[in-house]
Amino acid sequence: MPEDWQAVLAYQADSRYLKFSEWETRSEADVRAFVEMFLKQQQQVPRIKFQLAVELKYEGKLIGNCGIRKQEPESHEASLGYEIAPDYWGKGYGTEAAATILKFGFEELKLHRVYSWCIAENTASVRVLEKIGMQLEQRLPEDERFKGRLWDILIFGISKDEWLNKTEQ
Repeated sequence: MPEDWQAVLAYQADSRYLKFSEWETRSEADVRAFVEMFLKQQQQVPRIKFQLAVELKYEGKLIGNCGIRKQEPESHEASLGYEIAPDYWGKGYGTEAAATILKFGFEELKLHRVYSWCIAENTASVRVLEKIGMQLEQRLPEDERFKGRLWDILIFGISKDEWLNKTEQ
């Protein structure tokens, strides 16, 4: 919803959130454009990008977002991404959101493979990806440059068969 920008700005402006982000700061204009981008993606036909709000169930409070994105309508592969407000880190919300969107990707979008990436030093994000069954596929040393330094990137992935095997256990 367009008015979600205020909740998004509240967490995206937090220094804890910005630590592993290429952004130095976030402004109202930045975040309004960010939210608008997701709203426009909802109108695409065929739709290939699904970025959903993460809300606290009983409060209806927006605490992040999670999405899955195909490059082309015919693609059987997609990338997964998420962000959770720092005040809610370590409470399982990122894992729950990522697991839910992964299930959506395999069951509804009929994907064959889903991948994600994170900064290697972002151990909390690494744990989320591992908890949802993704496996480390590649480490890209010094692959991203921001905040005056180079960062290692980790690529994680999971196939539908691997996911089915893990969910049946």
